[in-house]
Amino acid sequence: MNNLFPRLHLEDNNLNKMSPADVLQITEHSLQSLESCAEEELIQTFIQKILMMNYRARYVTVKETNKNDHTQQDKDASEAECDIFKDIHKNDHLSNKARSQSEQIHPMDIQMAVFHCADRFLKQLIITKLSQCQYALPLLVPDPLTQQIEFPLWTFRQINKSWKIRKTNNETISQTQPIYKTETPMVFFFRFGSVNSSKSQLMNSLINERHNTFCPGSSRTRVLMDGVVEIAWFFPSGKNTDKFSDCVAFCNLHGDAGDHEKQLQILTEMASVNVVLLPRLDKNDRSATVIQKLYKDRKPLICLFTEDESASTEMQKGKYKIGLNGRNQSEVFEELRRAINGCLKESSSTFRLEDVSKHSDIRVDEEYDKECRRGRAAAQQMMSLLEKKDLTKIKDSFLPHQGKLWHQWSQMNKELHRPQGDDIEMEISRKRTQMMDIRKEQHKLVLSELMKLFIKEMNSEDEHERKFFLNWLGNLLDEHTSADLSVLHDSYNKMWSAVVKLKESHAEPDKLKVEQAKLEKKSEELEAATFGLEHIMREIGQIYESCSSVQKNKKDLEPDFSSLPSLAAEMMISGFPLELMDGDAAHVPVIWISAVLDELIQKLGDQRVFVLSVLGIQSSGKSTMLNAMFGLQFAVSAGRCTKGAFMQLVKVSDEMKTQMNSDYILVVDTEGLRALELAGRSTRDHDNELATFVVGLANLTLINIFGENPSEMQDILQIVVQAFMRMKKVRLNPRCMFVHQNVSDVTAGEKNMEGRKRLQEKLDEMTKLAAKEEDCAAESFSDVITFDVQNDVMYFAQFWEGSPPMAPPNPNYCENIQELKESIMSHASKSHGIMLKELKDRVKDLWEALMNERFIFSFKNSLGISAYRKLETEYNKWSWRLRSAMMETENKLHNQIENKAIHEVKETDLHRELKKTSEEVKKSMSEFFEKDTYADILIQWKTSFEIKIKDLQKSIVGETKRKLNEILKHRELREKFDAQKTHHENTLYEKSKELALKLKDKANDEETLKKEFDLFWEQSVKKIISDTPPIKDTDIMRDMKETLSDINEGHLFLDQEKENRDIISVPSYSEYVVFKKSKKGKITETLKSTFGFNSDQILSPEDEAQIRSLVTDVAQQTDKMIQSFNISKLGYNKSCIQLLTDFIKAKVTEHEEKSEKYMFKNQFFMDLVYSICKRLNKMITDQHEKFREANDPVIYIEKKRGEYYSIFQKYCQGATSAVIFGEIICQKLKEPIEQSVYKKTARDLADEMRTNCKSLNGNRSNLEKHILKTLADKEDFNKYMNYIQTPRDHFKSFIRDEVSQFITDKFSVSVLPKMKENIECLQQKIMKAAHESTEHVQENRGDVGLWLKTFTQQISDVLIFSEKDLSGVKYDDVDDFSLLEDVIRKQLTVIMTDISSGFTTKTFPVKLDLKFRPDELLIDHFCQCCWVQCPFCRSICTNTIENHTGDHSVPFHRNIGLNGWFYKGTTNLAIQICTSAVASTNTYFYPSASSSNAFPWRNYRSAGGVYAVWSITPDLSELPYWKWFVCRFQKDLENYYKKTFQGYGNIPNEWRRYSKQEAVESLDQYI
Repeated sequence: MNNLFPRLHLEDNNLNKMSPADVLQITEHSLQSLESCAEEELIQTFIQKILMMNYRARYVTVKETNKNDHTQQDKDASEAECDIFKDIHKNDHLSNKARSQSEQIHPMDIQMAVFHCADRFLKQLIITKLSQCQYALPLLVPDPLTQQIEFPLWTFRQINKSWKIRKTNNETISQTQPIYKTETPMVFFFRFGSVNSSKSQLMNSLINERHNTFCPGSSRTRVLMDGVVEIAWFFPSGKNTDKFSDCVAFCNLHGDAGDHEKQLQILTEMASVNVVLLPRLDKNDRSATVIQKLYKDRKPLICLFTEDESASTEMQKGKYKIGLNGRNQSEVFEELRRAINGCLKESSSTFRLEDVSKHSDIRVDEEYDKECRRGRAAAQQMMSLLEKKDLTKIKDSFLPHQGKLWHQWSQMNKELHRPQGDDIEMEISRKRTQMMDIRKEQHKLVLSELMKLFIKEMNSEDEHERKFFLNWLGNLLDEHTSADLSVLHDSYNKMWSAVVKLKESHAEPDKLKVEQAKLEKKSEELEAATFGLEHIMREIGQIYESCSSVQKNKKDLEPDFSSLPSLAAEMMISGFPLELMDGDAAHVPVIWISAVLDELIQKLGDQRVFVLSVLGIQSSGKSTMLNAMFGLQFAVSAGRCTKGAFMQLVKVSDEMKTQMNSDYILVVDTEGLRALELAGRSTRDHDNELATFVVGLANLTLINIFGENPSEMQDILQIVVQAFMRMKKVRLNPRCMFVHQNVSDVTAGEKNMEGRKRLQEKLDEMTKLAAKEEDCAAESFSDVITFDVQNDVMYFAQFWEGSPPMAPPNPNYCENIQELKESIMSHASKSHGIMLKELKDRVKDLWEALMNERFIFSFKNSLGISAYRKLETEYNKWSWRLRSAMMETENKLHNQIENKAIHEVKETDLHRELKKTSEEVKKSMSEFFEKDTYADILIQWKTSFEIKIKDLQKSIVGETKRKLNEILKHRELREKFDAQKTHHENTLYEKSKELALKLKDKANDEETLKKEFDLFWEQSVKKIISDTPPIKDTDIMRDMKETLSDINEGHLFLDQEKENRDIISVPSYSEYVVFKKSKKGKITETLKSTFGFNSDQILSPEDEAQIRSLVTDVAQQTDKMIQSFNISKLGYNKSCIQLLTDFIKAKVTEHEEKSEKYMFKNQFFMDLVYSICKRLNKMITDQHEKFREANDPVIYIEKKRGEYYSIFQKYCQGATSAVIFGEIICQKLKEPIEQSVYKKTARDLADEMRTNCKSLNGNRSNLEKHILKTLADKEDFNKYMNYIQTPRDHFKSFIRDEVSQFITDKFSVSVLPKMKENIECLQQKIMKAAHESTEHVQENRGDVGLWLKTFTQQISDVLIFSEKDLSGVKYDDVDDFSLLEDVIRKQLTVIMTDISSGFTTKTFPVKLDLKFRPDELLIDHFCQCCWVQCPFCRSICTNTIENHTGDHSVPFHRNIGLNGWFYKGTTNLAIQICTSAVASTNTYFYPSASSSNAFPWRNYRSAGGVYAVWSITPDLSELPYWKWFVCRFQKDLENYYKKTFQGYGNIPNEWRRYSKQEAVESLDQYI
């Protein structure tokens, strides 16, 4: 062993340490199929092949090396040196160690090395796989270090064997038993001395001459086999050709029996027949005594003499001798078989594996390992509760949570998703209440003692003890149920055959019904009797779901129910499968599965998994294939076929994670489609559900087909094609591979090509059939899914090499498995897999959609939704970056325009300015789409969002160009005002200068100076006023009334009541229209459950929506018109109102001309103009006031009185021209500086709020969530209706409030510092410009004109200040530029302090034009999106692009009564929610008052118009928030719409249970 272990790269300290986790992970080595390898790879290769049940594991050879290759050297040697005698004996001197180094390692040494290094669980796995390979198994094993003999009973615990026995009456009996329980005769083979015949070969001939059950070969080179006893069994097939009529165990003691007395003693005592091999019998041999003793014993003895040539001879009764020397082997084998059969007939002794443990002086692994003992004791304690219980009633007694109540709940949940009847919301509410009642009943159920013990044991801190416990429990449950299940299955199969015969013979219907009823009952018994570990875990899941639903722990449950998912997660990590779909209830326990996956994420991190699922008909070998491929242990016996779906984790090794893009493979095994168990029921829906579910869940689905018969394939192919078609429609992109199992000749290439062609044709045919059902245009399978018929179709050899039960698995099948595994891993490496968190959402989405009748329309891809929301949030950031950059450019160009530095604005210039930011955004987008965790989902939107950004950029540039061109246009219009203003100001400067020169001698007489200046000022201002009359105040409402009066020829139809309401937010416009006569005649009454209208004089919701859209559009457009008038710069005049009125009239007329149903009363136009003017009144008045303050000489001259007096004083005091000029410049700069600082601070604040303000730092959905929270907090019904009726206005108002609040709250910590920072920055820029102007003048010996020109050019980007601002001011005598610079520096500090001190929370609206304020910048950003509202409930489309392509949609709809919908023929407001209404099957609505046709809700698009452009998902997704709202404001809504929530509109009690807190919390949960 000291030599062997190092050669195999094992160490002594490896003993008993290798675990299943070490060998079951996906490694690079596990993807290679090797028939020869390096010595250090022998262990890995052996394990890999054994796990795949490939018996060739024992035949792996070591690759040749050239280390000792002397061929060339020998070839070159001269003929004289050649000496055969010398060369033959030249290695004789080598030591045994060196010689053994050069010899091949014996296959059994590799096997035993693995056995010794494996821990208990891996030992058990390896021995189970060896048994499946029909290999002999270690029974007694000496410890390689201590030679202590161990009986590894634990390793046999998972081996089950099936066989058939033919009775004397020719009846065949099938039996399945755990091997350790099987009682059989046992034949013991051993040898004394060295023999020249192979004992193993002899034994193989008795068991299976085509397969080496015992490994033959020289014992000389074996290191670890001496003293090992192996055991194998012969199992009959119930045929006449069986070598033995019943089961027989064969034991083989390796090595000389004389050296292993203990093993010899135990086995000879337990054997039914002893068979000894020896060269000859000699009294002096040490074996003579033992042989003599055995000969005298009553037990049969067969002596095989290798040096004897005699035929079989019975020396005494039951005592045989057979010579082997020189004889025909076939004859010897036949004689030996007959002798053994003869002995067995006479012997009554039987052998049972467990009895070996009764012998002393041997170590039993189960007893030696304390964790194994504890696990067994706990499992046995649980099993003791099941003793003497009727198997068909065990689940009802011990696992009540998964019984009738769970099945009722599951059925009700499906009904909930398929609402029927007139009263949908009431029905949904009733169902939910009933489901909650069921959950409460489940919760009341007493926790059985069995479950208490299980939970207690599963909470054990010892991981190994837990594993032993689970293994023991699984084994003991299988043992407990296998016999009864076998009987039930036989009985069921007979009944099934009888029913089939009756159908074929067209028997009487009544007789057939009776037999089918019996079959159904037997099926239920079979279902009830199936009891395994999965059912206990299912019970745990239902205990958790019931506790979770009622939010309360069970009285007798310890610890808390919240710890239960952790137990299941631990099991999955340990390699146990977990039930994903309950096959009995045909339901996915979503709450439980989600909780388990959450725990997995908690324990492993959010790992990326590649989901592999398998579909196929029952007993087509799906589970066997997965077990062989990954070394798993899904149930495969006939008594325990997979039911529902199970998932199991397979770890990917660290070295392979990058290559495979996954951390784990998640294998999903499913029940067979068209399963026998479900015969007689409606299986098609169940099969479709299962297929769609696992196909949608998987990244790759294996379609398992047994054989090549197209008729057997037909059903499964149609189901599979339909499932893939559904995936394509909901934008999931799984892949598939087809596996044909049990194909007789897989090497015939031509046949395979023909098979592939036939499959392709069949798939195309099924695609056409499925396309009709799914209403999809697809002609071939490749239209549905990416499919390569050459690489995605595999042919598998037959599983067995020979006939069971003694046949081993076919090595060719194992090689096919290896090829498939490599192909799967290749698919995995090209896939992005799915994160565990995403998998949790996918499970929920798929199941929710499947419960709805129409999967395609009800599927909500949460991953897609999450990814899209993330993308929208990023898009929001990208668009803000572009807007923000353009705002800076716009500000710079605005200043240059005002300074007359530029005279036109080109788009190319704007694009150039935006280029850097645009490139950065493109790079950011590219990185996001490539590197984000949702990259594979996001790719579908990459092109559309690139176009969106391109269009946005184009729109921003276009809008900026429009604004700047308006400024250019208004600059010309304003020149008169500006020139007049400048003239007044500069005239005052010059005249005050003249006065100062006159009063120079009185410079120190302050009183005289003041008096003289005041007199001068009053005269000057009076002169200016006489030349320029003051600007009058405005009265917008008076002008509006005069304009309307003129239009109506002196009549004004306005009363006090109308003046107090806003037409934009009225509940209905019916009173404003006159209906045209219907061409179709009278509207007929139909179903009372139909939503509609009881009068021709009431507008339909569609008409109401169109008129409301007209009104909001007019409001929006007139808002823009007022901004375009630039009143703050040009002033207001009455023509503004005339223009507004003309525009409104044109829009109303245009709308009226398109309508065939109604005309507007004149009052509509009047009230609309009135409401619009009332809304715009403040804006116009504020802007005109700004214009007045800036241009009315009385106001603006008076404001500057102090500045003029200061300069007047300096003139009087004899200040130099440079000082005076510097002060004038600073006084002129004050207003531009203030404007610049405010604008920059406004932009900075908008930027910060986009980052730090919770309501404004995301996308529009996030903003809406905060709006709804604020509305709930204030509980103001009028504000709610404002939000519902005019959402855009409400959003704007909310943003303004948020900005105002932010400025107030953060004034000292954020706003003021930003203002000061901007002031300092601007001050530095101005001083830098002054300094560089001075240097430039000095270098060029220029004058003050050059200085001023240079100075204004340098600051023209940041300030509106140019030479024209100083026209009329005489400054020719200024020549001290350094002094000028100093004066500006000092005066700037004073000005900046003055500006800063005047800055308060309220100054933004006062100092800045509307368009430059932070709130308006944010409104511009958030409100340029889609505002179309659902025609039913008025929810706002969430698309971020205005006039977008495609349907309008919203994640959550609300109660349609909020929009005034009511039940036809009543005054009852409707309580329906759009999503549940479109899921119903027999409810209708009228799209308009003039419509005589009612349309089914589920086909709402067929109503056309606004209904056709909305995508409404039929499901139960709604916000509890709106249910709370309806209950809280029921009376307000009733008063608003003059209708009631009564009768059909009665509010369900369930809605009233929501508190405001729960309503608000639901916003965070769902949005």
